[in-house]
Amino acid sequence: MFVDARTVSSESIIETDICVVGAGVAGITLAREFLGTNTSVTILESGGFEGDKETQDLYKGETVGHPYYPLETARVRQYGGCSEKWLLEFGQGVLGARLRPLSEIDFEEREWVPYSGWPFNKAHLDPYYERAQAVCKAGPYIYDIDSWGETQKTPRFPLKGNRVQTVVYQGVNRDLFRLDYREELKRSDNVTVYLHANALEIETNDGADETTGIRAACLHGPQFRVRAKVYIVAVNGIETPRLLLLSNRIEKAGLGNRHDLVGRFFMEHPHLWSGLYIPSDRKLFRTAGLYDLHIEKGVPVIGQLTISEDVLQQEKMLNYSVVIEPSFRPSPHKQGALARGKQTYKALASALLHGDMHAFTRQMSTLVPVTNALSVAVYRKVMRILNSLLKLRKHEVFLLNHMVEQVPNPESRVTLGNSMDAFGQRCTRLDWQLSPIDIRSIVRAQEIIDEELRRAGLGHLEIELRGEVPPPDLHGGWHQMGTTRMHNDPRMGVVDSNSRVHGVSNLYIAGPSVFPTGGCANPVLTIVALTLRLADHLKNTVFHKV
Repeated sequence: MFVDARTVSSESIIETDICVVGAGVAGITLAREFLGTNTSVTILESGGFEGDKETQDLYKGETVGHPYYPLETARVRQYGGCSEKWLLEFGQGVLGARLRPLSEIDFEEREWVPYSGWPFNKAHLDPYYERAQAVCKAGPYIYDIDSWGETQKTPRFPLKGNRVQTVVYQGVNRDLFRLDYREELKRSDNVTVYLHANALEIETNDGADETTGIRAACLHGPQFRVRAKVYIVAVNGIETPRLLLLSNRIEKAGLGNRHDLVGRFFMEHPHLWSGLYIPSDRKLFRTAGLYDLHIEKGVPVIGQLTISEDVLQQEKMLNYSVVIEPSFRPSPHKQGALARGKQTYKALASALLHGDMHAFTRQMSTLVPVTNALSVAVYRKVMRILNSLLKLRKHEVFLLNHMVEQVPNPESRVTLGNSMDAFGQRCTRLDWQLSPIDIRSIVRAQEIIDEELRRAGLGHLEIELRGEVPPPDLHGGWHQMGTTRMHNDPRMGVVDSNSRVHGVSNLYIAGPSVFPTGGCANPVLTIVALTLRLADHLKNTVFHKV
């Protein structure tokens, strides 16, 4: 059921078995695993069902380092969390996000990738990926390209050899977590979601080795506490470290931060519109349907080009994929989303001109922090008009939208700034730092793709990006990862292989902040898989007799 926390008696104490901070994808997934059981679950959600500026402004903060989105626009502080920002157009007014598991190489310790390696391999996570696929109500857990792409209608590019490969992403509907699963929680007798409830502090005993409660408050409303057997923080890769750092009553450096790791290793998926693919034959525009979002076997599917794992090892590259988008030949200046600030309006114009929904959405979010029903409706209408206009023009080139893995970097970090929010708590300071290998991987990937296209007689690339310096228009994908990374050694990670905070017996973290590395696949499926794994761990240990 749902409760407006503003109606809770001030200074009251809510008793429960599991307390989850955050009703986003991870929090909702965790709660659903306990539906209908004897285990009581309480979720504290800062926002309501619709966004409001005052609540959203609690995400405000400072950004330094490589330019990033204003922090109050990079996340959504309301029920449904990041699913509010899933704005990929599936057709017929349906919006969503891409799904794909991480690759095997993403879990491995790679000598050319500092701090790489997960505590387990992909095979260990595969059963949870399969369950996550069902939770996301997507197609079957099959991402083998041979199972997709109809030979006549949507064939893959006939490249020679195995250096460049086509991979498949599936789609998940944004309304699944926001609306469909809301009805399940509403009917539940053992799951209670408190809306407008802001977690301010994780309280512990005097040794800081056991969590004793969550101190929560409403804007202009009551303060109260939640006491539980187990606590799970699931509020994204920026706010999770902030909450740990703010919880410094006993541990002055912040809870779980004895080795100065909380907030470090902030990773994104660097995105960049750069370069062109010039096909050798215009017929390719009619046969490249696999590389555009389409419905296949009832499933939203899109193909992307990537570099094989063998080549990644040989070339010592990071994982990489690229979307190719048919377009007319643009003007010579750099394409796609440019920098922030005064360039935002230019970037919007460029995104609209090229019919790039992703760049348009990202830039709109810098102007409209809360993605509410009205802004989504306007977005859909604008994109329908744009798509209709663009169909009248003949395609001349493919635009390239690159997405690359970011190497874990301890200097890329989330800390507490000096400004204060409405509760008098310190706001976030994000210092996004990129490494030369991040940019080299994008450049080298294009060189390899160009070589293979030429070898197959399919055309060539016009490569714009050179060197190792991040271009100003390189941006993130709202994929905030790594800031409470997973490692069995507390000197190397904030949480252990079961997502428990080192040194705190009953505090766990769910979400992308526990990723040791991020690969180049969208993080949604891995978030759900890891959350299912955490739920199983709790059922088999803490709550196995309940």
